[in-house]
Amino acid sequence: MSGRAKGPERPDIADCPDSATFRGWYYLKTELVDFAKAHDLKTTGGKFDIADRIAHYLDHGEAPPERKLPKARSKFDWHSATLTPDTVITDSYRNSQNMRRFMQSQIPGFKFSIPFMDWMKANTGKTLADAVAAAHKISAAKKAGVKQPDQPHNQYNAYTRAYFAQVPDGTQAQLRKLWKLRRQQPGPYVFDLADMALLDQK
Repeated sequence: MSGRAKGPERPDIADCPDSATFRGWYYLKTELVDFAKAHDLKTTGGKFDIADRIAHYLDHGEAPPERKLPKARSKFDWHSATLTPDTVITDSYRNSQNMRRFMQSQIPGFKFSIPFMDWMKANTGKTLADAVAAAHKISAAKKAGVKQPDQPHNQYNAYTRAYFAQVPDGTQAQLRKLWKLRRQQPGPYVFDLADMALLDQK
């Protein structure tokens, strides 16, 4: 089996001439934060928020313009309000212990999941009865083996699933070592059996 050819060494962020080069490589969040701080860029938000600011900086030499998110109009307090199946989902929705307790009263053993949280964000105006029905549907799909779409920030999770699907006797230790080597190579970061050759490279 032919292995993956060893590619060019990953450049430091500061050595990337533009956003296209920068986005072609994998960087840890700590690396992004360090670069952002050194160039007076905001470090708030998730990893991809910081990466977007860096990409803009590399292309334009300045921080991106501020984006003001619309303020929630609803004053409904999801942390303390009494929740019932008739409660309407508002634009102020938050995943809270209060919401967890309500959902567990409707579905024993309920746990928040990314598909459910995404559903809640996208369905302002519907009721918690609809949310309960959606949670049942999401749970049924998971039990049936229906694959949920990978979130862009979950590259490692997607890589892990693909690794164990193609390497049944693989180990967590080997996976971690392989991921560390793979992220030093150009993207995209999708597992391929050719990646296994990286383990043999010095």
